[in-house]
Amino acid sequence: MKWFIFAFRNLFRNRRRTLVTLLITATGTAAILSSSGFALYTYHSLKELSANDTGHLILARPDYFQQDEDSPLALGLQDYTAIQQQLSQDNRVRVVLPRIALTGLVSNGDKSVIFAGSGIDPRELAVKVGVVKLLEGQPLSEHPNIQADAEVMLAKDLAKNLQAQIDSGLTLLATTSEGALNALDVQVRGIFSTGVPELDQRLLLVHYSTAQTLLASQRVSTLAVYLHDMNLTESMAAQVRQTYPQLGVQTWYDQAALYLKVRGLYDRIFGTLGLILVIIVFLSVFNTLSMSVTERTREIGTLAALGTYRGEILRIFMLEALIIGLLSSLLGLIGALLTSVAVQFMDWQMPAPPGRSEGYPFLIHFSTELSLLVVLIITWVCVVAAWLAARRGVNKTIVEALADV
Repeated sequence: MKWFIFAFRNLFRNRRRTLVTLLITATGTAAILSSSGFALYTYHSLKELSANDTGHLILARPDYFQQDEDSPLALGLQDYTAIQQQLSQDNRVRVVLPRIALTGLVSNGDKSVIFAGSGIDPRELAVKVGVVKLLEGQPLSEHPNIQADAEVMLAKDLAKNLQAQIDSGLTLLATTSEGALNALDVQVRGIFSTGVPELDQRLLLVHYSTAQTLLASQRVSTLAVYLHDMNLTESMAAQVRQTYPQLGVQTWYDQAALYLKVRGLYDRIFGTLGLILVIIVFLSVFNTLSMSVTERTREIGTLAALGTYRGEILRIFMLEALIIGLLSSLLGLIGALLTSVAVQFMDWQMPAPPGRSEGYPFLIHFSTELSLLVVLIITWVCVVAAWLAARRGVNKTIVEALADV
């Protein structure tokens, strides 16, 4: 304890230099935590977005994920209702929804446009938070009236291209599972945006029963399983594979191309930034303690002459660095925490990323585990810098140290 008190007092010999070192190290710590917190927020948002878009689990025939269909629903699931009912009874499962992928032409009578569509259960719109933003009209009806025209929801640019408005009549044309051409009259119920320009130009949504009627098939392309907790994805996937060996099972992670690319990019960017900041902290502490060792060379010689071991003298400087590391890390931790709270009230928006038309909020996720890790790294860097800086002065002979001017 006496060595710790001795080291603490030594820091106040040159208050200005110690303060500058503390501020540099604290700023570096806060910058590392803030940038890492932004990356963590981005990762979390993209994970939620990807899972909401595809479902936590995607069930299909095994060959559906490996090859293209020769005709619509050629690789579709036939007896999907039994699987849907069985999985829905699991407490971990939020909802199980059928989905049909379809393509074709949509016409307003004067103009025809290629579309890429999805036949969905309307409940999917409620779980697709952040994926589909309703701009006009209403979502699809859960129980459409088969006596009236079928309902369709159009992406905003597709609706603009067709000059379609709410309640406008359109015609869908597609190839059936048997290879014939089929047409179906539909009525526009809603207009939405995905935030992705390419999708907004081509995407439309219909009830999956409408898609089955258009494609003349009772199959569905996939079953999307939404869970209450994303952390249960892998365990649930393993159980489904064991229970239904005839099915192919993919997780949201397997289809999260955007998440994987952004995470890889951010890991490199913020990893490099963190390394640079750690080097700055190291050089700052190394410079401070090098100057301190130079100024206290005669003191080192005096302590050695009085019988103090070299390891004990070295310990003093390392304890000084430990105190600097802990204090500056604590200050940086508080600064990062205050920053993460402050940005929540700023309503700052990041520019739209490549391939999207809408930006996203700038927020910082504060992680306790990450904070402890950064504190340990910064403190360790400070101690190592002190050891390197003090080693040369401590290794001098007593005569050389006492004769230093």
